[in-house]
Amino acid sequence: MQIILTQDIENLGHKDEIVVVKDGYARNYLIPKKMAVMATESARKVLAENIRQRSHKEAKIKNDAESLASRMSGLKLAIGVKASSTGKIFGSVTPLMIAEAINKNGFEIERKQVVVADDHIKEVGNYTIKVKLHKDVFVELPMEVIPE
Repeated sequence: MQIILTQDIENLGHKDEIVVVKDGYARNYLIPKKMAVMATESARKVLAENIRQRSHKEAKIKNDAESLASRMSGLKLAIGVKASSTGKIFGSVTPLMIAEAINKNGFEIERKQVVVADDHIKEVGNYTIKVKLHKDVFVELPMEVIPE
């Protein structure tokens, strides 16, 4: 079944994309939760008009994200955590902690925008993290986890 997504859904697609999913997934989950609508002919026409009107706004948002990425590219993060003498962290470094460290440097980032390659960072050392500024714009930042 073809549907039009009304919001971004990870591993499925972005808002206003037409995707093909199984009938049960669309009828029982996506459509009742207002995450998608059926891709009828009239819905496609409305979508095309909305995309046309929104295209210049999207271009401005993407340009802003690219300029933010160029400003952030020189940023090096250092996060201090409590750790054992062997380098193991008590707990882990979370995306929230990384977002707060970025925000202290004068940028506004939400924790949802931080993508950590490993699920949890549990050891002292150097890591590379990604920050998703736009659906097409990512910036990779070096991060050092140091013991306090």
